[in-house]
Amino acid sequence: MLRAFLFEISERIFNQMHLKDIIELVDGTPLNPDVDMNIKIRGGCGADLMSDVLASSQPKAVLLTGLTNPQVVRTAQIAEFRAIIFVRGKQPQAETLTIATQENMPLITSPFGMFEVCGRLHKAGLPSFESHVPTS
Repeated sequence: MLRAFLFEISERIFNQMHLKDIIELVDGTPLNPDVDMNIKIRGGCGADLMSDVLASSQPKAVLLTGLTNPQVVRTAQIAEFRAIIFVRGKQPQAETLTIATQENMPLITSPFGMFEVCGRLHKAGLPSFESHVPTS
């Protein structure tokens, strides 16, 4: 009961977007449309270094990247991402698409660059889900 209550409160506190709305904002094209595209996304993280994704991201986000290899899907799974958007119109390798579809991980491609996609999502209210390390 308490868990359900806390979940409901967190749903209201955090801005969330449906993946379908994100796809529209970034002029995206779903690459595996049989996967559920009506999921909720709580934040975003843009990176090309998968070590950065593992070290500084939060779950339930969308990953924005220019990398298209199968390790992107595996990293997104480990970091508990909900979807991957390939920037600059990149297309994933066939193996990447196969793995993502098997794992029910939505893949989207956007014609825009990383900066533009991040800006559009942030302007629409999707928060950054990159952990910030304090500077000394």
